[in-house]
Amino acid sequence: MKANIIFIPFILLLLTSCFKEDEKIPPFDRGDRTTVMIELTQNYKYQVYFSLDQNTVVSSNDKNSFDLAFESTSTGSHILLNTANFGLAAVTGETQIENVTSHDGLDLKFDPSSGNLDSTAVGNWITINEIDTIYSGLVYVIDRGYDELGNLLGFRKIVFDSLAGNTYYFRYANLNNTNMIAASVTKVEGVNYIYYSFVNEPGQLQPEPAFDSYDLLFTQYTTLLYTNEGDPYPYLVTGVLLNRFETMVAFDSIHHFDSISMDLAQNMNFTQQNDRIGYNWKDVVGDVESGQVSYIVNPDWNYIIRAQNGFYYKMRFIGFYNDLGEKGYPTFEYQRL
Repeated sequence: MKANIIFIPFILLLLTSCFKEDEKIPPFDRGDRTTVMIELTQNYKYQVYFSLDQNTVVSSNDKNSFDLAFESTSTGSHILLNTANFGLAAVTGETQIENVTSHDGLDLKFDPSSGNLDSTAVGNWITINEIDTIYSGLVYVIDRGYDELGNLLGFRKIVFDSLAGNTYYFRYANLNNTNMIAASVTKVEGVNYIYYSFVNEPGQLQPEPAFDSYDLLFTQYTTLLYTNEGDPYPYLVTGVLLNRFETMVAFDSIHHFDSISMDLAQNMNFTQQNDRIGYNWKDVVGDVESGQVSYIVNPDWNYIIRAQNGFYYKMRFIGFYNDLGEKGYPTFEYQRL
């Protein structure tokens, strides 16, 4: 037994002496701190998709360009509203589309800004089990919301008929039964959602880029706020939403931006909550009712983003105005950890 104890380390020493010395890998280049200004414009007209890895705007679109978003994953079936326009929806209980001619008395709801797909305004229009696929056939009323100037976009009524293969089929019309249209949209591989417009041609649109090409969406969106008395009410805010595809974020208000390291980041609590960065990195100062307000950014709030490519980035906001003093230009700085 003693001979074995002596012999084994000797053999290991002999073998390791034959190996080439490990090649030293130079430190990883994390890059310099980068400052970016996003151009939403004063009326927050645009939605802007940004890639941290590429340090570039991947794409942008007019926020009024669509009304509905259809889940495009292979097993997805959720239908979302355009919350950038304050879009709302209500289920009527009717199955005959011609019978619905008003939105009076309906419980109009909005999609939660958290991104929770179990609480969408359209809800369970389809039930899929091991035996069968069941469609509710119910008529919904869609409030299309407002454009960037505050103009009403009007109402539509709609029935989601089926999801066959990769294609959604539906019918919609004006509330007065004019302009009845049978339409469809087909899933596109590599994107989170496909989009449809009631008024823009062609109906099926693709403003959102490929899900593996961006990290953050700068946009207006609808969320739930509360009055001083604690009463909830939906409100249109301007902020940042996460890419739903394998993108996570952690919030930090303790450490200085410069001191946040990879070691700190890896021990933070990350979430995929869609609106965790959100809008309240800026405070409103002034009289909201009169519109005489200004925005002050809190540079002590840090966001650590774990991107789909596995990299970590630290980020903080440093402005909301351009060089002309116009609001709607969120400015942030970030650095790869």
